[in-house]
Amino acid sequence: MVKAPEDKDYVQSLERGLAVIHAFTDHGPHLTLAQLAQATGLSRPTVRRVVLTLERLGYLRTDGREFALTPRVLSLGDAYLSSLKLTEVAQAHMENVTKVTGHPCSMAVLDGDDAVFVTRVPSRQVMRHTLTTGTRLPAYATSMGRVLLADLPDHELDAFLARAPFPRLTASTKVTAEELMSALSTTRAHGWALVDQEFEEGVRSFSAPVRDARATTVASLSMSVRADELSVDEIRHELVPVVTEAAVEISKQLGAPGS
Repeated sequence: MVKAPEDKDYVQSLERGLAVIHAFTDHGPHLTLAQLAQATGLSRPTVRRVVLTLERLGYLRTDGREFALTPRVLSLGDAYLSSLKLTEVAQAHMENVTKVTGHPCSMAVLDGDDAVFVTRVPSRQVMRHTLTTGTRLPAYATSMGRVLLADLPDHELDAFLARAPFPRLTASTKVTAEELMSALSTTRAHGWALVDQEFEEGVRSFSAPVRDARATTVASLSMSVRADELSVDEIRHELVPVVTEAAVEISKQLGAPGS
């Protein structure tokens, strides 16, 4: 965490503050100074200055020994979403998808190797996992992730695939670079992605791209259903058209050309 000598515009204190915030993602909701120092690789005096600053700004709270994030941290994500106007534009369309199909509808964006939920319209369907705003799922094994990966520039996609093979989550998970490239080529050809029990046994998911005014895929609109409830053919013919049409309408409102 040392800035290069030639990088005069790099603000190391900001990097350290963000490192402390991110430490809570992987190491638990309540951390001591010592635990934060270990998680971030920073010295305890440095961590102390950072956490006291974040506490004063309202992003952390403490009981005198341990520190925890406050809801104010969510404002950082809200700033991102507001800048894109994604959720504002998508909400009504997603509600209509759920009303028409009876299944929950979600929107995600790509962050590193993960697809991150930015909004979700629930239904009465009971799924095994509770997915909320901020939930991260591996992009390689999810339909929402594959839609986002499929639109990456070639050099970025090559860098992603270079990290394969990925962990096998179920017996069906595609984990090699060759398998994933084939799946992504199919996604590009069809304009949507379907993942059949690769992330979770008994669950099928499918997603369509949401594009902005530069025709760049900025999000994916997705739906998950139980495998014992709907076959792949039923999903293709009954549900995929509803989701893809909603994705096109959202893209139109974002100014996507040709949508």
